[in-house]
Amino acid sequence: MLIDEVKIKIKAGNGGKGNVSFNKNMMSLGPTGGSGGKGGDVYFQGVSDIGVLAFFRNRKDIKANNGENGKPQYLDGSDGKDVVLNIPVGSVIENIDTGEIKEIVKTGEKIVIAKGGIGGKGNFHFRSSTNTSPTQFQKGLLGEEFNIRIELRLIADIGLVGLPNAGKSSLLNELTNADSRVGNYPFTTLEPSLGAYYGLIIADIPGLIEGASEGKGLGVKFLRHIERTNTIFHLVSSESDSPLQDYKKIEKELASYNKKLTEKEEYILLSKTDTISSKELTDKKILLQKATGKQVFGVSVYEKESLTQVKKILEVVKDKK
Repeated sequence: MLIDEVKIKIKAGNGGKGNVSFNKNMMSLGPTGGSGGKGGDVYFQGVSDIGVLAFFRNRKDIKANNGENGKPQYLDGSDGKDVVLNIPVGSVIENIDTGEIKEIVKTGEKIVIAKGGIGGKGNFHFRSSTNTSPTQFQKGLLGEEFNIRIELRLIADIGLVGLPNAGKSSLLNELTNADSRVGNYPFTTLEPSLGAYYGLIIADIPGLIEGASEGKGLGVKFLRHIERTNTIFHLVSSESDSPLQDYKKIEKELASYNKKLTEKEEYILLSKTDTISSKELTDKKILLQKATGKQVFGVSVYEKESLTQVKKILEVVKDKK
């Protein structure tokens, strides 16, 4: 099961405290206390694996190491080890306590989320001509501590949308050799699936239903994954008695969630064309084209010619990258 939203508490390491000590060697008297080490930072780093948020399923509290306390003989404590947490590219990071929002949009991108505390000074740093035997020292500063919400929003070149059982998974599998679940019943796909077609990332967005933008069915859980796709392939089943109504249902949900989704480049694909006659296919294509003003393409995973047409569209999209 894909986990695409988590809440965790992170704590950077505290700084170590400074040391108070004195040199006991004759003719070398004086303070020798070293400073404490810095506490470890907490970082998020972007990776391509969309399933890595599962790491946080049973880990809700993440802490970096504290800095080591200062030592005698001018020795400073070691810094605490940083913690680097992998999260999927496309993640939105919300600091619940401050309201600050950051995003990870590239693989390998690394951002600090909580900074470790600075180590305190040892008594060696408080020496002066008037204070030759200082006993002062500093405690280390506390590391930052925040409640964090991470939300995955897939970054894909093409998003496949449509009502449940519109044929999205079958098309993704055929084009990319992905292993998206396929079945002749609604909600076969319960989580987004990704596939790659010669450098293009295609995302199979789980089937939406009327009222999805209001939380019905799988709700807004998957609508957000469409926000970052550059192009939409809107699949409408040719088996439907009302293909135009099916199309309008999804467009309404996209617009209700975010008006900008309907402004993306869109291709309408009448799927499963092998199940209807040529005349019925022509009639339904004309109906959709007149109503939407967009070109409509027929496609079936069992018809090589129609798949060739889809691949030509993919090449056009690829050239625009």
